[in-house]
Amino acid sequence: MTENTKPLSKYYRQPAVYITLPSQGKYFDDKGFEKTETGELPVLPMTAKDELNFKTPDALLNGQSTVDVIQSCMPNIKDAWQVVNHDLDTILLAIRIATFGETMDIEAPVPKANEMQVHTVNLPQMLETLKNIDIKDEFSTKSGFKVKVSPLTYKELTKNQLATFEQQKIYATVSQTQMDETQKSKTFAESFRKLSELNFDVLVSSIVSITTPDGTAVTDKEQIREFINNADVKITNDIQEGLGELRTQGNLKPLTVKANEEQIKKGAPATYEVPVTFDNSNFFG
Repeated sequence: MTENTKPLSKYYRQPAVYITLPSQGKYFDDKGFEKTETGELPVLPMTAKDELNFKTPDALLNGQSTVDVIQSCMPNIKDAWQVVNHDLDTILLAIRIATFGETMDIEAPVPKANEMQVHTVNLPQMLETLKNIDIKDEFSTKSGFKVKVSPLTYKELTKNQLATFEQQKIYATVSQTQMDETQKSKTFAESFRKLSELNFDVLVSSIVSITTPDGTAVTDKEQIREFINNADVKITNDIQEGLGELRTQGNLKPLTVKANEEQIKKGAPATYEVPVTFDNSNFFG
């Protein structure tokens, strides 16, 4: 069927933004990502179906709606479950710009002033700050170990968030029941144990290799798990700290805003930071 017989086709959505992923797409497998010659990826505006997907609570919780929207708006990403945490903010930011324009309002509390303030964010400016990030995947600890890590994929992030959510739900439910204190303590302890195990598994799965101070590199997962389980807490804390810093490499930085005179009189600092996040309260126009 030609364009002459499909007159509406010329009004289909077109790329509104082009972006470069902070990771350059290097963590995708061959089937999950289609490279371009320039490295820039086209971003299409959301469709009405995409917007409905993004407003479905269950699909948002399990990550499926985000995956569907990313694949709809970024045709070069074939499997959005493989998107790594370094790229997520860039992708969502670009989709927001392509769909709703270059500004976004964020409502946030003013510290110590007991009031809310709306801030207008320049999204292309924020996107520019993420453009030339040099993603690092290795760090050294104070104790002399070199640790090579892999970023979390969106699938892993969602799985961890769901597990954490379920444990928090159990904790909240038990707190409000008439269960006796002994049983409550046992349930809380079990919930805490599962969360600790989850955090431990995330830590171990993120580590690709550990090189000892004497230069011996270890890549075997079981040896790494055993090491993390038996090492001095100072060493594991150093590793967690380094891993935490690497995970935020592609994250949007908080917005620094100024308080007005009236807010300062109420106790607000002259400047303060407002976190920039994408959720249903601010993503849609």
